[in-house]
Amino acid sequence: MTAKRYHVIVLGSGIESLVAAGYLGKAGLDVLVVDGAESVGGTLVTREVVPGYRFDSCLDSPGYLSPAVVADLALAHHGLKYSLGEPLMVAPRPGGPALRLSADLEATAGSLRQASPGDADRWPAFSDRITTLAGLLTDMYRRLPPRPGEGGVGDLMTILRLAARVRRLGRVELMEFLRTFPMPVADLLDDWFEDDLLKGALGVVAVRHLALGPRSGGTAFGLLHQQVGATAVPRGRPIISGGVGHLAWTLEVSARERGVEFRTGTGVAQIVVTEGGTTGVVLDSGEEIPARAVVSGYDVRRTFSDLVDPVHLDPEFAAMAARVRYRGVAAKVNLALGELPDFTGLDATDLRGTVVLCPSLDYLEKAYDHTKYGEVSDRLALELVIPSVSDPSLAPEGGHVLSAWLHYAPFHRRDGSWGESEREAIGDLALRILQDAAPNMANAVVGREVLTPLDLQDRFGLTEGQVYQGEVALDQILFMRPIPGWSHYRMPVGGLYLCGPATHPGGGITGQSGRLAARQLVRDQKKGRGRRAWT
Repeated sequence: MTAKRYHVIVLGSGIESLVAAGYLGKAGLDVLVVDGAESVGGTLVTREVVPGYRFDSCLDSPGYLSPAVVADLALAHHGLKYSLGEPLMVAPRPGGPALRLSADLEATAGSLRQASPGDADRWPAFSDRITTLAGLLTDMYRRLPPRPGEGGVGDLMTILRLAARVRRLGRVELMEFLRTFPMPVADLLDDWFEDDLLKGALGVVAVRHLALGPRSGGTAFGLLHQQVGATAVPRGRPIISGGVGHLAWTLEVSARERGVEFRTGTGVAQIVVTEGGTTGVVLDSGEEIPARAVVSGYDVRRTFSDLVDPVHLDPEFAAMAARVRYRGVAAKVNLALGELPDFTGLDATDLRGTVVLCPSLDYLEKAYDHTKYGEVSDRLALELVIPSVSDPSLAPEGGHVLSAWLHYAPFHRRDGSWGESEREAIGDLALRILQDAAPNMANAVVGREVLTPLDLQDRFGLTEGQVYQGEVALDQILFMRPIPGWSHYRMPVGGLYLCGPATHPGGGITGQSGRLAARQLVRDQKKGRGRRAWT
């Protein structure tokens, strides 16, 4: 029996793969999604680790969820419900009033005034400045990045649109944009504020999943990237009803409604390439499935080192692919709790957003100093959420689930790899830090799950534990993402595309990579671009 030949095979069932599959199905193409995991979702998966407690095991937030994707794929129709936690971010202050950052500028100013009247006065201007500058990135992330030197009509139009958008900023804002991009976030925050707790909390946002400290150049861009799509500082985290896995489920239902087929529980062993173009994939079982195009939701290393025979790659391209930086530096701890943490100065209503435990930029920088030498500091910064406050269905009555990212935990350890003892040690360290801020945590923990950077790689396919499939740094964004010269999703192997967060605009901007990759493929199909006719 001859295997069905698909228009497109999508590799992986992470969010960007599901988005790409949905758009391709909507365009009328025959699409098959293949994933070695038993269920869809990739890094967005909600599962029961401790009986009765359901965790967002890896990522606990989709980041900025593109409204266009939600509308185009009718996700609300398929049951997607989400809201922003309010306050957006809080931080307990030992011996003093807690920090509360809210979508309401006056409410935030009122919180800041307790520690620094000057900071309260400056906050509205700072929020407006950061929101304006991040707005420019938001526009850039909605479309294909211009490719310097290409000279195509599409690139020229993108440059003209961008130039018009920049011109509307005005001279002062343009100068601030150019000044801010390469700055260390510590310098930016020191220019504006006095309160160490405020600066520490915002510093954590800026270095999220970066192997950089707050005094490293380019981390102010990290803050802007994490503000894309936001109308307030910091950008709130969408709380998905039923857990982040429900977002994956709605995307799967939407894709199936558009005719997309799924094969889970079987991985891909090889992308088949013949005469410079892909002709399909070979599964781990040895079965070959033909297709006119392959869209990989995997990162550059996994796609081109593991799945494509290097004989089909230009040596220069292969060398650039090998130079993509990953450097995962975060570990994850999920806790099943019998009661809410009793943070100083915070009540249950304050715990709907993000809680940050980082007293200052100096504290965060010292934690990073250890990372440079492949070590884990004994004083980590924690960024945590308690989604059960907003969604009680995630835990038994009276119980809660807590998910915390630990900064920093380098994938590459000087003393070797991550083993069981190192996993338990960093889990214990996280608990000690939590107990310092909320003493009742000593007896509140019912169970836990600890994910080291190595676990993130082995369990979720994240190279070096990097959840963004490559650092979102100044030399790995826009036309340089994933590889300079190949930012438009179409790879040098004919019919092969990338669609994951490894591509423009990068991690934390959910749906945009998949949407843009699918649009590029459909555009190529309509133009008859490539080795084969799309019939």
